[in-house]
Amino acid sequence: MEYLIHIAILVCIYGILGLSLNLVIGGAGLLSVTQAAFFGIGAYATALILVGSGINFFLAALAGAILSGIVALGIGVVLSKLRESHYALGTFGFNIIVFSIFLNWQSLTRGPLGIPGIPRPTLFGFQFSENIYFFALAFVTLALVYGVCAFITRSSFGRVLKAIREDEEAISVFGYSTTYYKLAIFTISAMLAALAGSLFASYI
Repeated sequence: MEYLIHIAILVCIYGILGLSLNLVIGGAGLLSVTQAAFFGIGAYATALILVGSGINFFLAALAGAILSGIVALGIGVVLSKLRESHYALGTFGFNIIVFSIFLNWQSLTRGPLGIPGIPRPTLFGFQFSENIYFFALAFVTLALVYGVCAFITRSSFGRVLKAIREDEEAISVFGYSTTYYKLAIFTISAMLAALAGSLFASYI
């Protein structure tokens, strides 16, 4: 039973990561493979904040998401100048850079040794120490993220993203700033990926 709960928690965490990736690829048609980098940024940021300052997990996760959003906005400006396969290669290159930083900046991340002593989330004095409780948290988070993604997809913003996916030049003729929309969804998806990373760090 405990093993099944473990698998269910991982399914929820990677489900959040998958939903964030679908916003970029399925929603806007951007061939991005950089979600792993934002997943890692969220995980390491949350872990370092929790271990270093001992603040609440949810605040640490929020900080990790904001950090990922800022990084995504910066790298997105650079990637927005690329198209199709070059865009994919650019996101892959960013993945490699982030991975190398995590692996080699040992004074901060401890490299391959990892960061020990990351506490479980606590809410109003209740700690999600048991895996069944952590599964409930991960499942609720997955449901909320699914709701956010569904709202974005069905909104006017999401319809513009679909139009960009189908024919970016055609939608730009109608006065839509496609770069703005692509940057916005890239940043949002990065923040959601970071949220998955925060849960992963606290769980593992």
